[in-house]
Amino acid sequence: MKQAQPYNPDPHAHPGLHIVALIEIAKAALALLAASGLELLGPAPLRHGLDALTTRFHLDPHHGAMAWLTSAINPEGVHLAALVATLYGVMHLVEGWGLWRAKAWASWLGCITVALYLPIDLVALVKHPGGLSVAVLAINLLVLWVLARDLRVRRHPPDHP
Repeated sequence: MKQAQPYNPDPHAHPGLHIVALIEIAKAALALLAASGLELLGPAPLRHGLDALTTRFHLDPHHGAMAWLTSAINPEGVHLAALVATLYGVMHLVEGWGLWRAKAWASWLGCITVALYLPIDLVALVKHPGGLSVAVLAINLLVLWVLARDLRVRRHPPDHP
C-alpha cells in the first residue's frame, strides 16, 4: 500500500508561489516608497499637483471633490496617508516573505486579500471596460488560483510512487 508523500514546503517545488511572492514584494516596495515620499515631501507638492489638475481641466476648486481634496491635503492628512501606505506595504512584504518561504499562512493571507480586491476589480471593469481592467482582474484571478491550489495541495497531497 502506497503512503502519501508529505507536502513539499520547498518553494522551488512551487514556482507559482515565487512569482506571487515577487508581485507582493513589488507592491510592498511601491507602497513603502510612496509612504516615504509623502513623509519627505509633505503636502506642498500634492497641493501644487492638485492646482495644476484644477487649472488644466477647468475644475471648480471650491466645490465637489476638488474642494474636499484641497481640504484633505494637509500635514495631518499626509501623515495618515503615509501611515496607511506603510501598513499596506509591511503587510505585503510579510506576505511576500511568507510565500517565498512557502508558508501556509501566507497563502491564506493572499487568498483573503485577493478575494477582497475582486469586487473592486469587477466594479472597475463595469465602469471602465478596457484592457487594463481586464488585465488587473485576470492577474488577481490567476494569483487566487495559484494560492488556492497551494492550499488544496497542502490539504490533499497528491500520491507519489
